[in-house]
Amino acid sequence: MKRLTKKEEVIMNLFWEKGPMFVKELQEHYDEPKPHFNTLSTQVRTLEANGYVGHEAVSGTFRYYAAVSREEFSKINLDTLIGKCFGNSYLNAVSALVQDEKITLEELKGLIEQIERGSEK
Repeated sequence: MKRLTKKEEVIMNLFWEKGPMFVKELQEHYDEPKPHFNTLSTQVRTLEANGYVGHEAVSGTFRYYAAVSREEFSKINLDTLIGKCFGNSYLNAVSALVQDEKITLEELKGLIEQIERGSEK
């Protein structure tokens, strides 16, 4: 899937937090100065064209909703990051986190134990 702009991420976060909305309702969740209705409408249609948003027809207009869950979106972004920065190696990514002291060896060992306990069930 195509990477989102900051403004598109804001829209997606609103859909994830608030649920399905009309563009006018979406606009109401913005602080002043609110984005123009047509601008938001274009951004939502772009998100729909890229597979992030879907719509349903309601009384001659469209109510939009997130077609991708926040979890799916996070996984897509993680996969993209691992691919670009670590040559598709999750092992290299974890190694970098340990080397940069973002996670400790003790935390890593605890995670391994947690995974092993989960696989025993």
